[in-house]
Amino acid sequence: MLKWLWLSFVAILLDQISKLTIAGTMRLYESIQVLPFFNLTYVHNTGAAFSFLSQAGGWQRWFFAALAFAISVVITVWLARLKKHEKLLAAALALVLGGAVGNLIDRLAYGYVIDFLDVYLHDWHWPAFNIADSAITLGVTLMLIESFAASKTQSGEK
Repeated sequence: MLKWLWLSFVAILLDQISKLTIAGTMRLYESIQVLPFFNLTYVHNTGAAFSFLSQAGGWQRWFFAALAFAISVVITVWLARLKKHEKLLAAALALVLGGAVGNLIDRLAYGYVIDFLDVYLHDWHWPAFNIADSAITLGVTLMLIESFAASKTQSGEK
């Protein structure tokens, strides 16, 4: 099922192109309103999801980079071992892999992840994220859907 790696490469490519475009055209912390609930806001995230451990003093860069590398290896092995009929799980894993590698590239190259997608309601803003984060979220969502579908099939429901 390594043929699904094309999806990982598309996620990485879209992620890196979008981050380079934002970094090359916007100033740090600049915000551009796109819709009444969505901005492009250029920020650096030295932590993990939702800026977790962003103020930890620098060690988190290497910790999260090592974690992303290890997860990428595990997912690649998992993909290689999938059966031909496990297409939804393969797509899900490929998206998670692409997102993990996209953010890993940032951590290794810059020491932080470039985030720029800013969704909000009135004064409440969801933490900024990027295409890699979106690929991971979509991949995990597909894994959950696949898991529920598989459990229904195993229990005899249709």
